[in-house]
Amino acid sequence: MAFTNGEGPTAGAWPLGQDARGVLQGNPVQDVGWQAPSEVERQLYEAKLRDNWAGYFDVLARTYLYFIESRSWKDAHPGRVHFSPYWNPQLQAKCLALYTEGMLPAPDGGDLVFSSNYLEWFAEVWPESRGQWIAVNPGSPCEAYFPTTPEHRALWQRHTAPVEGSPDRQRALRALSVGGPLQGPVAFGLACGAPLMVNNRELWNAMAYHGTGYSDERKSLARWWGITDRAGWQDAQHRLLNADMVSSVWEFALGVRRSLALDFAGPVEVDYWKQVAGRAIRQKAEARAAEVRVSPEGVTKADPVDETEVAAQVAGVQRLIGRIARYEARFRADGLLAEGRFVRTVEAWDYGRASCMARWGLAARYGTLEEAEQAVVRAGRMVAANYRSWEDFAASFILGRCLHFDDEDFGKWYEEMVTVHRILTTDPASPWLNIPWK
Repeated sequence: MAFTNGEGPTAGAWPLGQDARGVLQGNPVQDVGWQAPSEVERQLYEAKLRDNWAGYFDVLARTYLYFIESRSWKDAHPGRVHFSPYWNPQLQAKCLALYTEGMLPAPDGGDLVFSSNYLEWFAEVWPESRGQWIAVNPGSPCEAYFPTTPEHRALWQRHTAPVEGSPDRQRALRALSVGGPLQGPVAFGLACGAPLMVNNRELWNAMAYHGTGYSDERKSLARWWGITDRAGWQDAQHRLLNADMVSSVWEFALGVRRSLALDFAGPVEVDYWKQVAGRAIRQKAEARAAEVRVSPEGVTKADPVDETEVAAQVAGVQRLIGRIARYEARFRADGLLAEGRFVRTVEAWDYGRASCMARWGLAARYGTLEEAEQAVVRAGRMVAANYRSWEDFAASFILGRCLHFDDEDFGKWYEEMVTVHRILTTDPASPWLNIPWK
C-alpha cells in the first residue's frame, strides 16, 4: 500500500488532559448523559468515563476506523492511501483524525470520502512522517488522542492480537440508535436488507451508508456485480427492484407448485410436482412449434420441436425441484421454515439485494442519498406486497441465496444464513421483531 504526504481539513482543537503514562490525551472526563450513535461509541464513552484505556483500545481493535481522503485524488491514484493530518495547536503536533462508523456524516456529492481499516493496520503501516498523534472521534464526548511512536503502536497491537478472528468480528446485529430509522417505511425497506447487513456485521439501519469506504465499495461492486459507473448501478437497481435478476427457471418451478397447491388446497408431492412441470415444458415447446409466423416471404410455421433440447430442459427443471425440496426439508429441520409451509417465490432474493444495492451505490457515489432512500422504500413496498410476514420473506430470500451460491453443499453460504436468521428472529433489538408487517 502506497502513501503520500498531504494536509487535510483542519479539525477543531479542545482542552486536553494527559494521563500519568503520557499515553492518552482527551477532553476532561465527565458524564454528560450523552446518547451515543451506536454501541461502539457508547462503549468508548463508558471506557473513557471509567478511565479504562485498556478497554478503550479493546473497543477500537474490534471496529473499522475511518479517515478522510479526497475523492478526486483516490480516483486518480487507485490502490494508494493519502493520510491528511491536521495541526492541533494544543498538542503543537499533527494529528490524523480517525472516526468510528456511527460518527460519519452522510455521503454527499463533494470531494471528501472515507477509507477504513482496523487498528492493527494503522499500527503496522504508520509512516513516521504522517503526524505524531491519532485523534479518535475528535470533538465528541468519546474523543481521545494517542501518540504514534513505535512503542505506542506496539501497545495498540497488543490489544488487537486477542481479537483477531474473535466473535467480536463475526456477524452480529448492529444498529444506529441515533441517526438511523427504527420505524416507518425507510426502516422497513432497510430491514429487508438486514440478512446481508447482519452477515457483514454492518449497521442494518444506516441509510447514510459508507460501507468500508469509498474505494472498497467500488471494488466490491465491480467484483461481484460488474458495476463500474452510475449507469451500471442504475441498471442493477432497476432490475433488482423489478425482480428481474432472479432466475426465471426457479420462478417457473415454484410457480408450478404454487398453482398445484391452490388446486389441491394442501401439500404437493415432489414426484407429482416434477411430472406436472415436465408436462408444462413440453406443452410450451409444442405450442411454440405450432405458432404461425407472418414474414415478407409468406406464412411459415416455427421450427419443429427439438426433442433432445426439451428432454434436457425437463431433466434440468426436475433436478431443480429436487434441490428445492431438499433445501426446504433442511430449512424445516433448522427452524427456517415451519412444518407444512413451502417457499412460493424467491423474488425476495432480488428485493433484499435491492435494499442493499441502494446503499452500496451511495457509498460508491454512483447515486445520491435521495435516490438510495427512494429505492429502499420501494424495495420495502415490493416485499410487503408479495410476502405475508418476515418469516415468509426470510425463507424466500435464503432459498434464493442458496440456489445462487450454495449448490446444495449446505456449506458456508447456507450456514451463514442459518446464523443470521437466528439473530434476526431472536435478538430483542431485531427489526423483524420490532417493525410491524405492513
